[in-house]
Order: sequence, then structure tokens, then C-alpha cells
Amino acid sequence: MTPSLPERAADTTADQPWPLRLLSMKVGDYIDKMSVVWVEGQVVQLNRRPGSSMAFLTLRDADVDMSFSVAIRVTALDAMPPLQQGARVVTQVKPVFWAQRGSLTLDARQIRPVGVGELLARIEYLKTTLASEGLFDASRKRTLPFLPRTVGLICGRGSAAERDVVENARRRWPAVRFDIRTVAVQGANAVPEVVTALQALDGTEEVDVIVIARGGGSVEDLLPFSNEALLRAVSAARTPVVSAIGHDVDTPLLDHVADLRASTPTDAAKAVVPDVRLEVATITASRGRMQAALGGRLRHERAGLAAIRSRPVLTAPGAYLSLQRDELTAGWARARSSLTRRLERERDRIEHLRRTARVLSPESTIERGYALVTTADGEVVTSPDQVGGGDLLRVRVAAGDFAATVADADDTRR
Repeated sequence: MTPSLPERAADTTADQPWPLRLLSMKVGDYIDKMSVVWVEGQVVQLNRRPGSSMAFLTLRDADVDMSFSVAIRVTALDAMPPLQQGARVVTQVKPVFWAQRGSLTLDARQIRPVGVGELLARIEYLKTTLASEGLFDASRKRTLPFLPRTVGLICGRGSAAERDVVENARRRWPAVRFDIRTVAVQGANAVPEVVTALQALDGTEEVDVIVIARGGGSVEDLLPFSNEALLRAVSAARTPVVSAIGHDVDTPLLDHVADLRASTPTDAAKAVVPDVRLEVATITASRGRMQAALGGRLRHERAGLAAIRSRPVLTAPGAYLSLQRDELTAGWARARSSLTRRLERERDRIEHLRRTARVLSPESTIERGYALVTTADGEVVTSPDQVGGGDLLRVRVAAGDFAATVADADDTRR
């Protein structure tokens, strides 16, 4: 008896596996239950076989490298405007699983091109979203280097944009070096290829600035440069990025996220390298100003040195020293004479003061016969009231002093 198979995939084991046909049947049953769904993508390939009632196209995701094969009836395809490769469309599809091949395709019921108005509305919505996140803020903008070691250039292969950037940059600075990455600049492959090239250049140490360039085009042509995945990759890059997409009238969202917007690829070349002729002229002018300033300073210093050398002290130092010696001798004589006169005046004044002091001093009075009488306590006696009978007094005369005793105080009073 054949053992029963597990009903659920989770119940399978190495001992009880599903046959491949059962897995295919299960997958087909699940997909068949899916309803019709509207999807959006870009047409990258369209095949119409003569005599066939079906046409086949490859629909690719606009942001990532993912695609599906789509089948549509020729009658439905002929009923709509012609599809161009790279066109963005929305299509109503029913997933179909082919069990024998194990492949999944999409059976298209309707295909509608995405109109320019709708694309612009989506771009405007994305612009508002990114602006609210701060991706356009001036504070996020990085300064471009004055003279980059290597310029990274992302552009179409053999494009006029590549030629404009390279030729104009080398005309301005012949020694400039480029690391050029050629990519698809429109269509379904543009976004993944540009992002890959950007990340590769951003990881190259010698690359100091990256230019993303392409010529002008329609809204659909420039749509990759308003793609959210590309814009976020530019915002995350460490290397300054210059946007040089289209012409002045073209303003993809890359212009707002990049560190610098150049209106044309030629302007991008002017922005990333200096003009060697202008720099040489600037250096020459600066050198001329420096030489003029240095020459003026040297002339001024030479004139000052000549003035110093022309002074008498240097032209005839002996005469100068002789003059100084004479002046010193005369000054010394004047000082000595002045000092002598001053000493004589002071001597006379001192003598006058001494004579005056001698005349006014008690000693002079005593020498004329007067006596100085003091009590035992040293108090000068000037009145009979100060002494009494029997008091011991000290009497000083010109020749010396002696002691005296008051015999009768009353007899001394008048």
C-alpha cells in the first residue's frame, strides 16, 4: 500500500518528500487563485511573431533589476498606441504558472502608457517627500575640491555629454584625470547602471568629485534622474556629486539632491576644475604685487640706512667724540662751580644760624651772670611760689652748678 503524502509543505520530511509534480501543482493552484492585478513597469523588449495571435514583451521594474515575461493578444496590442522600448506602462495582468516548465508569466489584459502629466505629478510628489526629509537642504551640500585628483564621470557611451565634459575640462586644466563609467542614460537599465557606477566611483579613493552627465531629452528620457533609488544613492555618497543633466530648462530631481547643479555638461567641466590660464594670471599678478611691495620696502630701508650712514657720528666719529668731550668738560666745570657756590651759601647760612642760636640759647644768658634754678625734680623755678623753706634746689651758673637750700621762702618774695 502506497503511504499517503503530507498535505502541507511544512509536514514534508526527508523520508516523506513531495514529488516535484505535486509541488508544481500546489504552486499552480495557489497562483490560479490570484486575482487580476495592475502592475507598473518599463517595456524593455517587444516581440511580435508573424502569423501569431500572441505578442510577447519583457516588463521590467523601474527601480530594481527584476523583470517578467508578459503575453498579450495581438488584437489588444494593436488597439493601443505603439509601444516604445523604455516606455513606462501600467498593465492589467493575470499571473500564469506553467507547471511543466516551472515558469511564471503574466497574461496581459490591458496595457496603458503612463502619461506625461501623471509622471510629472509623481515626480512632484517625490520632490515634496524628499524635501521634507531634508535631502535638498543646503547644509547637506558638500564643497567641491579646488583641484581634484581624479574626476569620476558617469555618462552615456560615446555621448556628446562625455565629449563636452572631457574636452572642456582638459581645455581648462590639461592635467586633469578622468575615471569614466559609461552607462545607459535612459530606459529600464539606466537607474541600476547609474547607481552601480556611482557606488563604484564613490568607493575609489582617488576620485574626489563625481559628475553625472547626459544631454537634454523628453520627460520620459530624463525620468531615471528623478528616480528615488538613484536620488537616495546620491544622497548617501561620500564624494561630492555634480548634476549635469540636459539643458537649463531641464530640472530632474537629481539637480536638487546633488551637491552642485550644472546647467549643462560644459558648465560641469567649468565647475570641477579651475582654468589654468586664469590661475596663472592670478599667480602672475600676485607675484607682481609682492615684488612691488618688496621693492618698495627695500627702497625705504635703503633710504633709512643711507640717512643713518650720513649722520656725523658715522661720517666723522672723531669730531663727534671731541665735541662730546668738550661738552662734558664744560658741563663738569659748570656743575663744579655751581656746587662750590651752593656750598659757600650753605656754609654762610649755617654760620648765621649758629650765631643766632648762640645768642638765643640759655647758655649765652648764663654766661652773662644769670643762673638756672631747678627743683629736686628738675622743674625750672620761675616764681617764689614754687619753693618753700628748706627746699633743696639746684643752681646752674656759667662755670658749673651747685646745690642750695631755701632758708626762708617768705624772705625771697617781693
